Amino acid sequence: MDATFWALVGLVLFFALIAYLKVPGKIGGSLDDRADTIRKELEEARKMREEAQALLSEYQRKRHEAEGEAEAIIAEANSEAERLTVETNQALEEMIARRTKAAEDKIAQAESQAISEVRAKAADIAVAAAEEILTAKVQDKVADDILTKSIAQVKERLN
Repeated sequence: MDATFWALVGLVLFFALIAYLKVPGKIGGSLDDRADTIRKELEEARKMREEAQALLSEYQRKRHEAEGEAEAIIAEANSEAERLTVETNQALEEMIARRTKAAEDKIAQAESQAISEVRAKAADIAVAAAEEILTAKVQDKVADDILTKSIAQVKERLN
């Protein structure tokens, strides 16, 4: 019995001990457990990735909606500004037209008042001139009657 024989016996005993202690099953079980753990981690990572993609698509949708709302708000603000500008311009034009009309009315009123004053003054001057002429030419009671009637007629016609 040489050393090779004893090496063979030791090797056989080693394999028998390994088989008796069920080391290959434990190694297989450990590898199966590790594979299950890795499979669970992969499944969890896949779910997390899907959740992340769902969140990303939701945030992108919300961003697009917010951009759309912002564009709508800007468009509405622009149209409101244009409308206010038009309304302000119309109000300004109406105010200018009213003031122009009021000024024209005041001018026409002042003109008619000036014409009335000129007529009244002319009537007064004509009455005074007629009075002087009649006083110089006509005397006595006839003169007084003619003068009174003439003054009344001139006043009626001029006013």
